[in-house]
Parts: sequence; C-alpha cells; structure tokens
Amino acid sequence: MPRLLAAAFVLLLISPVNAADFYVAPDGKPSAPGTRDAPWDLASALAADHFLQPGDTLWLAGGAYKHLDRKTTGFGFPVKLAGRKDKPVRIRAGPGQRVTIDGGLSVVAPATALWIQDLEILVSENLTRPRVTKQTGSSPTDLDRPWGGLNVHAGADCKYIDLVIHDNAQGVSFWKGATDSELYGCLIYDNGWSAPDRGHGHAIYTQNQDGLKTIADCIMTGGYGYTLHAYGSKNAYVDNYLVEGNIAYAGGIFLIGGGRPSRGIRVFRNFLHGVSMQIGYDAPENEDCEVRGNVVVGGLDIKRYKKVVNEGNVVVGPDAARAKGALAVLRPNKYDPLRANLAVYNWDKGAEVTVDASAWLKDGQAFELRNPKDFFGKPVQQGRCQAGKIRIAAPTEFSAFVVLKTP
Repeated sequence: MPRLLAAAFVLLLISPVNAADFYVAPDGKPSAPGTRDAPWDLASALAADHFLQPGDTLWLAGGAYKHLDRKTTGFGFPVKLAGRKDKPVRIRAGPGQRVTIDGGLSVVAPATALWIQDLEILVSENLTRPRVTKQTGSSPTDLDRPWGGLNVHAGADCKYIDLVIHDNAQGVSFWKGATDSELYGCLIYDNGWSAPDRGHGHAIYTQNQDGLKTIADCIMTGGYGYTLHAYGSKNAYVDNYLVEGNIAYAGGIFLIGGGRPSRGIRVFRNFLHGVSMQIGYDAPENEDCEVRGNVVVGGLDIKRYKKVVNEGNVVVGPDAARAKGALAVLRPNKYDPLRANLAVYNWDKGAEVTVDASAWLKDGQAFELRNPKDFFGKPVQQGRCQAGKIRIAAPTEFSAFVVLKTP
C-alpha cells in the first residue's frame, strides 16, 4: 500500500466518528437498522449488540418495555454500552414521551461514560399486588415478581438524570464498581416491601471507595426502608460522597455511614422533613465530614468523626417550636433548563407561600407544578411569574414540587 494511502487509512481508523442518533421502540426488532422508521428492540440495543460509538444517542419511543424475566431475582435489562468521558453514550426518552422500563435496568461491565435520562423504572406487579412477605431478611422468595429498580454495578463517569423510579423492591442500588458517577434529579418513591422483622428496600442503597460518588437534587419519599442508605459492614466502604440539594420527606432515615471508618463525606444544602439525618453509624471512628446548610425537620446526628465541619444547618426536632413565616428553596436543574425542584417549609401553615423565582423565571413566564409522586399526571398548579415571584398554594407545613417552565 502506498505510504500516503496507508497514512490516510490509519487516520480513518483513529479519527472519531460523528455522533449518531439511533432509535428503539417497544415493537422494535434486533435485526432492524435502528432508524426512526425501523427501530431496534430495547434488549439488544442496551446489550451493545449494535456497536454504538462514543457520542451516540439512543432515543426510546414512548410506551412500556417489559423485561421477560419476572422471577424474584430479576434485575431487568442489562446495560453494557460504553462511551468516553468527553463523548458519553446517551439513553433518553424521546421528547415529550413517557418511557416506562418495567422490571429494571442493570448497568454492568463494560458500561462506562453512559448517561441515562428521563426514563421511568418500575415493577408493574407492585402496582396491583400487596408487598408483604412472610419471610424475614433481604431476599424473600415469596413475592413472585422482579427486583426491578436501577442497579448500577459498574461504570466510570456515568450519569443517571431525571429518572422516575418507583414501586420496585429497591429504588437505586449504586455500588462500589460505579466510580466518579452521579445520580441527579431523580424522583424516587414508594419502593420496598413489608416483612415480619421490618420494612425492607431503600430509595437509594449505595457504597463507594474510589472516586467521587454524587447524589444531587433528587426528591425521595415514602417506601418501606431508609431514604438514603449509604451503608456497609466493616468489610465495605462508604467513602467519598457529595450529597447535595436533595429533598426527602415522609420517609426513612437519611444515613451515611457503616462499620468501616468513612472519609470524604460532604453533605450540603439538603432539605428534609419527617426524615432524620445520621452521619456515621457504628464504626469506632470516622475521618472527615462536612455538613453544611441543611434544613432537617426530624433530627441530625453526627457520630464519631475526627474532623467535623457542622455549619449553617437548621435542625428542628419533631416536637420543637417552629419558626415564623415560610422558607422556600428553588433549585434549577443543571441538565434541563426548563425544570427545577422546589421545597417549601410553611411554618405558619398559611394558605399560600410566595417564592422568589427571579433567578430562574422571567416576568410573565408561565410555569406549572408537578407532584413528585405523580410526575406524569396533571399539574397541581399553573401560573405566571410576576415581579420575580410565584405564589404557591401550600397549606401544609411541608411541600415538594417539580417546577416546569411552560409556553
């Protein structure tokens, strides 16, 4: 081969391929080309049977994708797609589409640099059958339905964004093999089951050793177990977490700690109501934590840390006297400019609360509020921003909403 042609051939091999869009539908086929008119099926697309390249996007058409394995041990569709940190592979719901993954997703090697966004994950059996077992422990065999949820066993530099995760055995299982990865903006509620010994299944169960694991701007409520269960025995690691901007209410304990000493724990500006926060568990001592700017109605306990930064936290016991007025916190979504989370502490329980939205909404901008537990349902309120303010009907002591900009 002439030298010039050989050089051109090598350059072709090493040059990045332009990012491409591919399509999946509930009635797609593994033999299809993955176009909008001839989409793939979900299982083959997620299993990397079609050789997606870094930077590619996999668009999922609206509808339900039901995994065929309905055994108790079923974790749903394996995800093996791999991108690069600067060119992640993206899995997204089509614009305006409700995409329901029935049975769960399981992120396994060689998955890396993967972004999964805007999907709903559930187990449909839990919508119609009781979630009560006669067996104790964490692995009952008599519930006769999949485990479901988002199960992340592997993958560096991955992001799980704006997912709606509910009515699974466990919402998110975010394990040590997932490094430098982020769970962001997810709505996680009503996961778990009831057993003779206690409630089981958590909104998030996570462990981490290397790299930074980020859990940010999620809304969590309900369920049978803990809200956040960053926990392990003395043989597991609970290190290097950034937990920021989450809203949790009417749920179990918000825990970070285990039997092995923890280090690198940062817990900033989370908003809890009816949920206690505990940093540290039964390790004889822990290394370092920063707990700043949190609002906790339910109690805060920081256990056995050598170095503690405990600053700017507002902690109100369940029976303590309340402040006057209201506190409203609006947190814009960093991946979706049309979306924000809103937490409202209405201490006086007045019929309405005024929220300063001037940093996010322009005057005259229309908005709507969505119930985090019914995101795909009808808005609970609609209105327009006036003089940088929005007025929210929130007569109870605490409310949480997803706020959407609308035309």
